Amino acid sequence: MKDIYILGIESSCDETSVSIVKNGCEDIATVISSQIDIHKEYGGVVPEIASRHHVKNITFVLEECLEKANMKIEEVDAIAITYGPGLIGSLLIGLEAAKTLAYIYNKPLIPIHHIAGHIYANSLVKPLEFPLLALVASGGHTELIEMKDHFDFEKLGGTLDDAIGECYDKVARVMNLEYPGGPKIDKLALEGEPTYNLPIPLKDDSYNFSFSGLKSAVINLSHNESQRGNILRKEDLASSFQKVAVESVTTKTKKALLDKNLHHLIIAGGVAANKRLRDEIIKMAEEIGVDVSIPPMKYCTDNAAMIASAGYYAHKLGRCADFSLNSMSSTPLK
Repeated sequence: MKDIYILGIESSCDETSVSIVKNGCEDIATVISSQIDIHKEYGGVVPEIASRHHVKNITFVLEECLEKANMKIEEVDAIAITYGPGLIGSLLIGLEAAKTLAYIYNKPLIPIHHIAGHIYANSLVKPLEFPLLALVASGGHTELIEMKDHFDFEKLGGTLDDAIGECYDKVARVMNLEYPGGPKIDKLALEGEPTYNLPIPLKDDSYNFSFSGLKSAVINLSHNESQRGNILRKEDLASSFQKVAVESVTTKTKKALLDKNLHHLIIAGGVAANKRLRDEIIKMAEEIGVDVSIPPMKYCTDNAAMIASAGYYAHKLGRCADFSLNSMSSTPLK
């Protein structure tokens, strides 16, 4: 069987990334240009600044990836691109680059949903085994998705307000931690104890999540302690917050697995890099006899390898777009 090489482009937020993946599972070369240091002083991603840096970086990242892979664009079989969701300006830079390459080199243009990319990052570890449950936990998403086959997505539930990663960053700001806040809280929590009493959000029988109440509880706790003249123990607050946030996600995931009688679980998204979440999910999966897959750290955050991997399976299914394809800041997974 002929090997299939997919060139993927990811620019949905503040990482400019290009990758070449073979047969959906072998990362031939991946290059990522991160803007974290640029946005750090603003406490979050500034869309206009992100877009400008994508314009500046995209050509260099593409050239470096091809050089690293020792390949020419003529040798790839298709171009996979993140079309949404994400920051519209950032998405458009990647999309126009992908369209240009597809047009000049006469390659199929494969549209990939950003969340599908995160899910298929697991294909870079081992083949997906269906049916499965995907837990998507990132800065913009917290969702439980059932898959019975490739690109067959059924959303069981999702966040009703803040995503878990967004909540981490907002809580980090309350604690005066540097952006990005999620990894800082994860590290700080290891040094503390869950001594602060925080509510478990949306403790019901649904597959939905809610984190705005937890965020508000931390804000109120911080304000009340300050009013009383008490020193807020950051390590303990980080531990208390993380315990509740992870417990909420783990409990709902376990319920979905048992209710749907699913024996394969994959974790996707940037928050999959969180140590406590990884540990608790693995522990829960072992208890109920579920096989779990979590991508390596380098494939948890935004990267083009996940887009190229998803692109391979989409290409096999004949999912191809014409040049009218447009970016979407918000769009359902399909």
